[in-house]
Amino acid sequence: VRLWDVATGHERATLTGHTGTVGWVAFSPDGTQLATASDDRTVRLWDVATGHERATLTGHTGTVEWVAFSPDGTQLATASDDWTVRLWDVATGHERATLTGHTGTVGWVAFSPDGTQLATASTDRTVRLWDVATGHERATLITGHTGTVWWVAFSPDGTQLATASTDRTARLWDVATGHERATLTGHTGAVGWVAFSPDGTQLATASDDRTARLWAIT
Repeated sequence: VRLWDVATGHERATLTGHTGTVGWVAFSPDGTQLATASDDRTVRLWDVATGHERATLTGHTGTVEWVAFSPDGTQLATASDDWTVRLWDVATGHERATLTGHTGTVGWVAFSPDGTQLATASTDRTVRLWDVATGHERATLITGHTGTVWWVAFSPDGTQLATASTDRTARLWDVATGHERATLTGHTGAVGWVAFSPDGTQLATASDDRTARLWAIT
């Protein structure tokens, strides 16, 4: 992994230690730390100012597909093709919980804006909602998608969840109940990305049909 000075374009540091492909990186909310995920089955935490490694997080038995910091930066969620998600204490590097239930690769995780919930998306065609404090599953969103779920995003107020799938649809869910609110159809290819506008009134979807679409959220 390499760190670059945005103003000058000069390289600031090369972060070495992984023994496999590094597939994803994420900065902590305060910008002082970087998490890196690899197919060497580890996640590493780095000090951005120095480029030094702070911790190596081990436990996954497959490629780590994704990492995400909690909004307050105290926790890290990691998703893997070992079918699990793990929650880690950033300060200590210790594992807090292993979230099990998915029956396929977990490719994406997202914290709710208030950090109390975690959404996980999988090739098993489901999205699951978890209580971060306890590690317990709150809901499985199993009705609807007929393909891999590639992406999940919480609305800015945390009341809705948007999901994107290879079944060419995006779906909106009520977080409190786990019920589907709407199916957004029109794309003719897999939908790989969804993002809410900052005020939560619109949703953007991107597809391999070479289009992006904007939707009004009511």
